Amino acid sequence: MTVPSSDNPSSRHSGSDELHDLRHPVEIIRSETVFRGHVWDVRQDTFLYGGDQVVREFVAHTGAVAVLALDEKERVLLIRQYRHPIGERDWEIPAGLLDIEGEDPLGAAKRELAEEVDLQAEDWHILSDIRTSPGGNSEIVRIYLARGVSATAEVFARTEEEVDIEKRWVPLDEAVDAFLARDIQNSILGNAVLAAYVSRAKGWATLGPAVAPLPPRALPLRD
Repeated sequence: MTVPSSDNPSSRHSGSDELHDLRHPVEIIRSETVFRGHVWDVRQDTFLYGGDQVVREFVAHTGAVAVLALDEKERVLLIRQYRHPIGERDWEIPAGLLDIEGEDPLGAAKRELAEEVDLQAEDWHILSDIRTSPGGNSEIVRIYLARGVSATAEVFARTEEEVDIEKRWVPLDEAVDAFLARDIQNSILGNAVLAAYVSRAKGWATLGPAVAPLPPRALPLRD
């Protein structure tokens, strides 16, 4: 199996042509799922690189979406919830997995905003696409900017780590300051507020159309 090669044709970056992530085809000799988990699987691939056989394990991730909701006062909605791997209730933005077959990213983002914080929005744009840990998992997170927010007609029931979600509207500048001061450390939240801060300074010219497709997956999710 060979990983397909492609660039990012939807990029709005106007700088050096060299500043683009590129797919790089390699020959995969063997690929197998070595652990199947409740949420994610772990894959082990053996591939050729630089004339050698290389073995790597990584989390085969479904991908995810996240939403930075911005109100008319330029406040962003942050949520605090328990995260077991770090043993903390950290500040985040609404987010969820792309784990429903056939669901498009924008639809998933709208669903997560409603289910986690009982909000809907009229105006949606892509704020950023990020690879959270490319050396250890295949996750890509699409972060949307949602404006024109209002309450949903339905109040959703929440379970597990979402049962005691805390919600707070915070001025965008304050959220940026808290991240730069290392008081809040969630990577998706940090990327979102910094991207929004810079995009606002550029007249929101960096935003992308909400319906743009996700970058192609380099590797299949399962064997």
